[in-house]
Amino acid sequence: MPVIIPHDLPAKEILKKENIFVMDESRAYTQDIRPLKTAIINLMPKKIETETQFLRMLSNTPLQVNVDLIRMKSHKSRNTSKEHLQKFYKTFDEIKDNKYDAMIVTGAPIEKLDYSEITYWNELTEIMDYVKENVYSTMFICWASQAALYHYYKIQKHQMDKKLFGVFENEVIKDSVLTKGFDDFFHVPQSRYTYCSEEDINDVEELEIITKSEDAGVHIAATKDNRLIFISGHTEYDKYTLNKEYKRDIENGHEIYLPLNYYKDDNPENKVMVRWKSHGNLLFSNWLNYCVYQKTPYEIKNITKKE
Repeated sequence: MPVIIPHDLPAKEILKKENIFVMDESRAYTQDIRPLKTAIINLMPKKIETETQFLRMLSNTPLQVNVDLIRMKSHKSRNTSKEHLQKFYKTFDEIKDNKYDAMIVTGAPIEKLDYSEITYWNELTEIMDYVKENVYSTMFICWASQAALYHYYKIQKHQMDKKLFGVFENEVIKDSVLTKGFDDFFHVPQSRYTYCSEEDINDVEELEIITKSEDAGVHIAATKDNRLIFISGHTEYDKYTLNKEYKRDIENGHEIYLPLNYYKDDNPENKVMVRWKSHGNLLFSNWLNYCVYQKTPYEIKNITKKE
C-alpha cells in the first residue's frame, strides 16, 4: 500500500524513481480504506531531504499511510524555502484539534544547547503534551528522543568528549515487536554530541531498553505499551547522508572525525558500506504494523490519553 502525499511534493518524484508506491490525496480519498493518520514534526534544517527519508520508511508496509508535515511556527527556517513550507507544511495550531494514529518527531542539530535556549522549546513541549492525549504511538528520533525523555521523565542528556559519528553495531537485548525479524546484531548510523545514559533510563519503571551498542549506548527505548518510542540513531539516513555531513564540516573548517565503520577500510576515498537499511525498514514497518495498526482504535476519535 502507498504513502499518501500531496501530488506535487518534491519527495514524490524521488520516491517514484525508486519504485516506491506513492498515491495522490485525491486518489486515496476515493478508496474505502481507513489510512493510518500520521504526522511528521520536521525539526531538521533541510526539510525536503528529511521528509523524503521518512516518507521512504513509511512507504515500506502494506498499510495506507496519510501524512501531515508539521513545522515549528516559532522558528524561522533558513535552509528551506518559505514557499515550500507554506505549501506543504502545517503548524501545530492548525492540527492541535486533530488526533493521529502515529507521529514522528525528527532530530535537530542543536544538542549542545540547553533546552531553555531553544527558540521553539515551549512550542515543542506543548506538542509533547498533546502527543500523550491525541496520538496513539509516537517515535522520537535522535535529539528529539533526548528532549522527550527529559520532558516526560526528567532524564538529563550528557555531553560527549567528541562527536559520535559513524555506523555502529547494536545488539537486541529485549524481545519487542519493534525488533521482530531483526538479527541479534545490526548496524545504525549515528551523528550526535550528546546522549542519555542507560542507567537513567533503567531507573524509570515505565521504560524498557530494547537495543543498545557497546560504543554508541542506548539505541531503542520505549514505554512498555510502545506508545512512546525513543530512537537515538538514524536508520532513516540515505547512503550518502554522513558523507555529505563529513565533507560539509571539513569545508566549514569544523573539527570533525572520520565517520567510523562507514567507508570501506575507513578510507573516505573508498565506497560507502551500507549496512543499516534492511533493519531500518523493518523497524518502521514493525512500528506501523504492531504498535499502531494493530492497536489504534478504528474510530480515531476514540484514541485515549496515555497515562
